[in-house]
Amino acid sequence: MLDSFEAVLDAGHYDIVFVESSAHAYSQVKRVHPDLVILCTQIDDREALQVLSMLKLDHDTRLIPVLTYTVEEYDGEDTAEEREEVSDSEVFLAPKIAFPMN
Repeated sequence: MLDSFEAVLDAGHYDIVFVESSAHAYSQVKRVHPDLVILCTQIDDREALQVLSMLKLDHDTRLIPVLTYTVEEYDGEDTAEEREEVSDSEVFLAPKIAFPMN
């Protein structure tokens, strides 16, 4: 899933910062102040939901859009429907960039 997001954002010339752990996600968002946060959440993943809550309760980060997605657990068996590789990365950010004017 993240490979797809990365390909699209790279094509749009966005800078991307990956954060592999929910524990570091909130501090990275506060430091970088991105245009978008993409957050992988699962029903039983309290850390990701806590990051989302912290972002929305913080005056400095509450207006940053957050796109959440969920992936099914990968059991190691490939089927026709399960072509995408499941990643354990939690969050990646698309920080602000300047586009050259033509």
